[in-house]
Amino acid sequence: MSSSISPHSSETEPRWRRLVRFAGRRLDTLSAGGWLFGLLFAALSLTPSLIPRNVVVQGILCGCAFAAGYGIGVFLEWLWNFLELRWPNRRIARWTGRICAGACLILTIAFLWFWTGWQNSIRAGMGEAPLEATQPLLVALIALLPAALLVGIGTLIVHGVRLVARWLGRLIPPRVALVGAMVLVGLATATVGDGVIARGLFLAADRFYGNFDRLVGISDPPPTDPLHSGSPQSLVRWDTIGIDARVYVETGPTAEEIAELTRKPAETPLRVYVGLRSAETPEERAALAIREMDRVGAFDRSVLVLIMPVGTGWVEPAAVDTLEFLHGGDVASVAVQYSYLTSWLSLVSEPDIGVETARALFNAVYERWTEMPHDRRPKLYLHGLSLGAYSSAASAQLYDILGDPFDGALWVGPPFASAAWRTTTANRDPGSPFWRPRIGQETTVRFANTGDDLDDAEVWGPLRIVYLQYPSDPIVFFDWALPYREPAWLSGERAPSVSPLLNWYPVVTFLQLALDMALAQTAPIGFGHVYAPQDYFDGWVAVTDPQDFSPAELEALEAKLTRHGPRALIEGGWFRTTSPLLPISLLP
Repeated sequence: MSSSISPHSSETEPRWRRLVRFAGRRLDTLSAGGWLFGLLFAALSLTPSLIPRNVVVQGILCGCAFAAGYGIGVFLEWLWNFLELRWPNRRIARWTGRICAGACLILTIAFLWFWTGWQNSIRAGMGEAPLEATQPLLVALIALLPAALLVGIGTLIVHGVRLVARWLGRLIPPRVALVGAMVLVGLATATVGDGVIARGLFLAADRFYGNFDRLVGISDPPPTDPLHSGSPQSLVRWDTIGIDARVYVETGPTAEEIAELTRKPAETPLRVYVGLRSAETPEERAALAIREMDRVGAFDRSVLVLIMPVGTGWVEPAAVDTLEFLHGGDVASVAVQYSYLTSWLSLVSEPDIGVETARALFNAVYERWTEMPHDRRPKLYLHGLSLGAYSSAASAQLYDILGDPFDGALWVGPPFASAAWRTTTANRDPGSPFWRPRIGQETTVRFANTGDDLDDAEVWGPLRIVYLQYPSDPIVFFDWALPYREPAWLSGERAPSVSPLLNWYPVVTFLQLALDMALAQTAPIGFGHVYAPQDYFDGWVAVTDPQDFSPAELEALEAKLTRHGPRALIEGGWFRTTSPLLPISLLP
């Protein structure tokens, strides 16, 4: 009996055709929807956002975006099958999936090529040098690690759902078992992820930053000036305040330095600081602050400022120094620490951690302040940056202070989670943009993107509140609704400092802005979450209305403090916003 060889057998089929068939079979085992959405999300993540990204950061973002898209694609594909929907022709469906995935792959390659130019468009708007090297391959390679890790975790979760569904299927109908398995595994994953892993990481971070705060600078001698917190005469022990507090306590200008710069009589400002280790509870720390203020005579000054620091306890030097120069040193400020974590970590993990401390401090000081004669008590102001602005804004209850309100507040970079900021912004005049709201006649509350925005406003009322916020600050403009809703600050009139190439994409923009929050302090001065000294200066002028300077003298003082005049970025003048402030030189 003879046998014949089919013309379509593997022995006669060309090698390239066999390879194509093999690749096709392998691709068919993968989720077409997962690859389609994964590649699409990875491509869109390469588009500009608020903060410029380097190669490593972009690679991590691409990997996370791919994993998110892959998970969504796999779920939609499963839902299609679960609903027992079918394509009219399986062959057409298979090739349609392949073509769409291939198109998304081409789109990703093209976007990788354009990525450098898009990032340079953000850098140009911020005055930064452009990226010269194009490294799309490196971005793609870096993206493989987070993509593989997250997709692997997702695959394990899916296998867990199937395993639990098989167990439950012995007792209940299969589809009910599947839904029950999804609920059970979802709850278990959330419990382990949020309650164990995330909480453990935050506790580890808290211990690390706490030990860092305790040990760094432990050998530094305490200040000798009896008016300084931590001095031998102070009620606050030097070893209970960390490195950030010591910068605030020790680096302020002296009366001589203020007088030389302003050409007016001056006195040395008072700075009180109570650390997280200085007392056990927020109420005890507030009470200790009051006793320390009484010791140094803080209530005898003309200006009294309650400061809520950022998460680590840092008080921005430019924020305090500008106020002290404006008022000839006749200023007392008090800050109380409430956390060791950086602001963005505290913001996403426990944003209300500082509110209890802020309210304890405000209530203690406000009670003492209202008991003083009106003609002898200081002007009372509130201040906070970032998470400090969140806590400070929540410290005073409106109905408790209407009868005798404090004098004003300067809140800088208020986080998106701040209830006071969100409520005020939501009630803006319809014609004003989200990124610079206008509230009525602006007699009580004003929003500013730069200090110049405060120059031509209407007449103030008795209470003056200024929100200073940069449109490129993701800590201000992040939103938990970004995965499914376009933010208001991207629709309508767009802020000049926001790239015109920035668009909203579901899920992807959420990931971009979440990463931007972690990078917010890497922006140059005057952008992102790095606020410029001249904007603090103009903010305090608007809030405190200093009477000892004419408009020309204020302009001259600002020019001296910032060396190169208003709107110039500081590269070595009096203020340094990203490192401890040290008086480098007195300017003529």
